[in-house]
Amino acid sequence: MSQEKIEGWVCFGKGKPLEWTEQPRKHFDDDTVELDITHCGICASDLFTMDSGWGETDYPCVTGHEITGVVKKVGKNVKHVTVGDRVGVGAQSGACLQCKFCKNHEENICQGGAVYTYNSRWPNGDKALGGYANKWSGHQHFVFKLPENLSSEIACTFFCAGVTTYAPLKHHGVTKGSKVGVIGIGKEKFQLITQWAKAMGAEVVALSHSDRKREDAKKLGCDDYIALNEDSKFKEYNGKLTHILCTSFAEDFPWGKYLGLLEPNGKFLMVAIPHGMLHNIPPGLLVAKQTSIIGSAIGSPDDIREMLDFAAKTNVRPWIQKYPMKKAPEAVQAMRDGKARYRYVLCNQDD
Repeated sequence: MSQEKIEGWVCFGKGKPLEWTEQPRKHFDDDTVELDITHCGICASDLFTMDSGWGETDYPCVTGHEITGVVKKVGKNVKHVTVGDRVGVGAQSGACLQCKFCKNHEENICQGGAVYTYNSRWPNGDKALGGYANKWSGHQHFVFKLPENLSSEIACTFFCAGVTTYAPLKHHGVTKGSKVGVIGIGKEKFQLITQWAKAMGAEVVALSHSDRKREDAKKLGCDDYIALNEDSKFKEYNGKLTHILCTSFAEDFPWGKYLGLLEPNGKFLMVAIPHGMLHNIPPGLLVAKQTSIIGSAIGSPDDIREMLDFAAKTNVRPWIQKYPMKKAPEAVQAMRDGKARYRYVLCNQDD
């Protein structure tokens, strides 16, 4: 039997234009869910992958890992979703489900064979293909039914930007009384971090290299704003923050200024990957205040289910701008140009 195809925006190499064309679809098995894609968010990771920014990409590649759609076919082992359900898929599409981390419901750090939604391969060698396309196929364990009060165009953004920010806040104790600093106001994740933290009862302080986005931060609900040149504000908040969540690293990242804002036992949470190595971290400050610098990798299936329920109940909703799927190259270029305010969503159909 010939292998089925998807149609999507294919990147054939760094610097090459996206092309709408066919690619071989994952072979169907008893654990497969196939869906018609309705929406897909554009993530900075998509651009890094197109550009081989995190190592050489396995071209040709179809990016996109904030996917919502409608189930069209399921394997015989699939019981939690059925044909016609609205569902979502995030940055991970498979795992070994046998290692100690998978068995501990930490599939996002699977050590036995994680499969990511693009630039990855299934155990049989098939390519994993992302959401800039008309269809998606993957393992049932990473397919999630959407709450009725979450539209597909909004829900897609939760499957990367959402869980990547929700999970570290949840796992590292953000609650009523916490004071959370957020670095990276222009980044798409910022708006969700702010809303998650506020819904958890925390105060939120925006940390920015300039004063440009002060009004946006206020509209998003931030309690205060500190620009990098505001030495008096840094002095005011010295040792006052319980957490800092970092979504962006500048070329000369001012570690000392930001870490100084944390109280003893404070946590600096990384949900962004810098272009190079981390430099100029003051070790004395880490030791004297028992400060932790912690990485966080997307989120587990349990985190995703909890996040979707939390968003549905607390009315956390991102700002989005929609583009038709046929204009994906235009949207990608606008993203490269820094025009996104804040999440671009590609639409095969509107809700």
